[in-house]
Amino acid sequence: MSRHPEVKWAQRVDKVYVTIQLADAKNVAVNLEPDGILNFSATAGPDNAPYELKLDLYEKVNVEDSKINIGVRNIFCVVQKSEIGWWKKLLRGDAKAPHYLKVDWDKWVDEDDDEVGNDMDLGGMDFSKFGDPAGFGDGMGDGDGMGDDLDESDDEGQEAEKADAAADKGVEKAEPAASAKEQAPSV
Repeated sequence: MSRHPEVKWAQRVDKVYVTIQLADAKNVAVNLEPDGILNFSATAGPDNAPYELKLDLYEKVNVEDSKINIGVRNIFCVVQKSEIGWWKKLLRGDAKAPHYLKVDWDKWVDEDDDEVGNDMDLGGMDFSKFGDPAGFGDGMGDGDGMGDDLDESDDEGQEAEKADAAADKGVEKAEPAASAKEQAPSV
């Protein structure tokens, strides 16, 4: 009897990412059909246990533009959708998703955040603010209290500057106490 490998998936408006997690897979066979059927088989493990998988994808796919990469730890498939649009789920039918099928949250993008051809979500960050030394932009880091307590630290360089400034003002700086080793009588 064959086993099912763990499968993670995520989608974009124009493609679906399917990652079959099976380390050290041998005799890997992946077949993608235009009607949305993805068949997978391989052997893995010390006893060369057989693994099989058949995914009946939600809609039709473009086989020619899809890509499959067989790696050491997993098999990564970028499946191009035949029509641009969001799928309600990965698989056809009303049945509950199998236990080995999980959402790949590392690759997931919400429908509202996705743009065709944009694989990298920058979260709407405004990179023009990175020129501000405090990183706040709009003058928030200009010493008006927001970052003032960040200046205080126990950094040795700053402590030495404070001691030098005190010496310039005529204040004697205290010598550090002798360590316990120096105070102990020699035998």
